Amino acid sequence: MTDRPTGLDDAADPTADGAADDALERLTARLRREDALVVAYSGGADSALLAFAAARVLGRRALAVTAVSPSLAASERAAARAFARRHGLAHLEVCTDEAERPEYAANGADRCYHCKSALFDALGPLAAAMGARVALGTNLDDLGDHRPGQRAAAERGAIAPLVDAGLTKAGVRLVSRTLGLVTADKPAAPCLASRVSYGDPVTPEVLARVEAAEAALRDLGFPVCRVRAHAGGTLARVEVPRDEIPRVTEARERVDAAVRGAGFTFCSLDLSGFASGRLNALLPLLPS
Repeated sequence: MTDRPTGLDDAADPTADGAADDALERLTARLRREDALVVAYSGGADSALLAFAAARVLGRRALAVTAVSPSLAASERAAARAFARRHGLAHLEVCTDEAERPEYAANGADRCYHCKSALFDALGPLAAAMGARVALGTNLDDLGDHRPGQRAAAERGAIAPLVDAGLTKAGVRLVSRTLGLVTADKPAAPCLASRVSYGDPVTPEVLARVEAAEAALRDLGFPVCRVRAHAGGTLARVEVPRDEIPRVTEARERVDAAVRGAGFTFCSLDLSGFASGRLNALLPLLPS
């Protein structure tokens, strides 16, 4: 792992004058050290900035690749395509087979390790053909979270240019905003499997249920939401930002109908409000 660079760290003010230019200069300098790159591109704020910057530095020696599987929401796939078209990125979609791997479907604490392994199995041949390395959109804030996928990345020799350039999530958004990228303020949208309670099997049916329920909630006016699946995909635990909870309770009949209409048997509301990584609270309960 590289030493943490100076720049947009936790103590820095990401809105300070010149911070965006400095961060972009560091990222550009880092990317110039590569002959070619295959960017694992989901279309989120991090990977979109990385794919855009890599294309600007390396031209057609940068390829953005989106992994397509049941864990990728159709709306995210469409947004990734649109961003790539808008900015003229060399973009490719590949199918990954994590859903067919028993270790992934079992949904243990190391699920993300098996997901990333499937990703690298798909991207590896492309990178080899291009004489490229695989780059991930990991930022500095990601390093302190439970992310077994980072172990798979280290084992496969993948790089994290945003980390090397010292970009936090705030830095990514600041630079993206400066560049006029529509992803600058895009809410985080991790894979659908991250909504399934650890220990419950990850199946295409449950993932489709989660995707449909979240889409229905967005249609009801709740753009930031999570539907966590529990009890084998029968119970939905809805998370929205805390200040949105009163609106959900006022619309509870429509919310309940929308979530159950997506295939859940029960619909519950988490009164603690939305927070990323809430299912990590279950990790200590898993068999060691």
